[in-house]
Amino acid sequence: MPAAGRGLKKIPPYWYPYTTYAKQRWIGRELLEVVSTEFRDRSMEYYRYALDSGVTTINGQVASPNHIIQNGDRMENVVHRHEPPVTATPIRILLEDKEREFIVVDKPGSIPVHASGRYHRNTLVAILMSDFGYEKVYTVNRLDRLTSGLMILPTSSDCARKLTKEFVSGTVRKEYVARVNGRFPDGDVICEQPLLTVDRQMGLNIVHEEGRNAKTIFNLIRYDENTDTSVILCKPTTGRSHQLRVHLQYLGHSISNDPVYGDRRIWGEKMGKGGIDTIPSDERTAPAPPPHLANIQDNPESLLREPPPDDIEDIENVVIARTKLLPRETGEDIGMGSPVPLSSEAVGVITRLRNMKDEAEDWSRWRDVIFRAKGTLRAPRDLALKKPPPGNKKQKNKGEFVNEQLNAAMKDPAEPVQLTTPEAVSIAGELIAAASDANAGPEQFPQGPAAEPNEKQLYCPECYLPLHPDPVPEKLYIFLHALRYTTSLGTFETEMPAWSAEGFTWDMS
Repeated sequence: MPAAGRGLKKIPPYWYPYTTYAKQRWIGRELLEVVSTEFRDRSMEYYRYALDSGVTTINGQVASPNHIIQNGDRMENVVHRHEPPVTATPIRILLEDKEREFIVVDKPGSIPVHASGRYHRNTLVAILMSDFGYEKVYTVNRLDRLTSGLMILPTSSDCARKLTKEFVSGTVRKEYVARVNGRFPDGDVICEQPLLTVDRQMGLNIVHEEGRNAKTIFNLIRYDENTDTSVILCKPTTGRSHQLRVHLQYLGHSISNDPVYGDRRIWGEKMGKGGIDTIPSDERTAPAPPPHLANIQDNPESLLREPPPDDIEDIENVVIARTKLLPRETGEDIGMGSPVPLSSEAVGVITRLRNMKDEAEDWSRWRDVIFRAKGTLRAPRDLALKKPPPGNKKQKNKGEFVNEQLNAAMKDPAEPVQLTTPEAVSIAGELIAAASDANAGPEQFPQGPAAEPNEKQLYCPECYLPLHPDPVPEKLYIFLHALRYTTSLGTFETEMPAWSAEGFTWDMS
């Protein structure tokens, strides 16, 4: 892993056993279809590779990609976890009330509140427990990962129940500050548009008549002519997902550095002002490769391969299996998790948002190692899991390895050695040539020499994941900050964020 850049908090990769039970919407569907549509942080090729490598089991047995998921199935998936870096700006404890059992913190932008997706240890809850020594903290409200600001965290279940009731009943008064595009109007600006989540993987919300009621009151604090942006006060009276971001977009004043709701490449010239069309449409298109890969024949989102040799038995079924297209390959997965039929404009927004993410991740580079080595990469070490506990003690995401060293590495991962592209290809080829068992792998993965400082592309020595350059710390958050909360416990507030200062400028590229 490259050394951490200035202003970043990074965690070395580590093996992690993810455990869950079949959800209702998964029952009766193929494993590969479920995995590839529910999770989008890997390409289709990667998910096929992972399943073929035997790192996913169903009820303790290695699962094939075409396994049909049944009710009650216990799914265990071993992944080499590469947590994205977060800001190195420290979490600030503003108040610790031991008598009433709660703390008040100032959360930096880029740090998620709790474990989800690719984040497990780089989270507010995990950092408070590991770095600050709290045995248990309860989250009764949540800030988006990109949002900074104030949070009240009970340290006892009694305080958590009391404060949860206040948030649910709407008696907590919340105030945020934001920097938005354009000159915001004077006086009270009230937005009461209902909001609906239409894509779980992207976490995308839109204004929709079938959505949940939402209300926000906005007031101008100051207009900065030098950047044509306004600093405003936001007072939500409801707590919907992305409420402030979507309401501001609807009003035509999206948050100035919002990578989702403030990007013309996703929303077009109107930038979502006034909402988007909601008339249902069946229009879907297959994923397109990013422009710099447009001339590559193999689609990283397609599993189709050349016809099988003539001497394979049951060739008809083989051809059928190879030519069957999964929803993610055709674009039909867009809208599968939406509670309402999507319009063509909504489909277009989700498609462009996904393509931008895929282009940034550039998963086609997996072929540089995995497929140049002419085979399927097998699990690199003994990743056997302990037997699950009795049924009455089942817990989600609580899998453990038989190898206690791997369990210890999840808590304190070691810094890996970096591999260059040629080194990674060489080792992958050696592993594949030596493996006679589909799930075999060396006891310890061979470590290659450190990469040259000027090497443009580096790979993880464990799973051959391309290691991306460090992000710019200033692009890990948005100009939205929880400034003040008023509850029965009192009124608490943070300082105004640095980006709210008069005349503030930033990299707007």
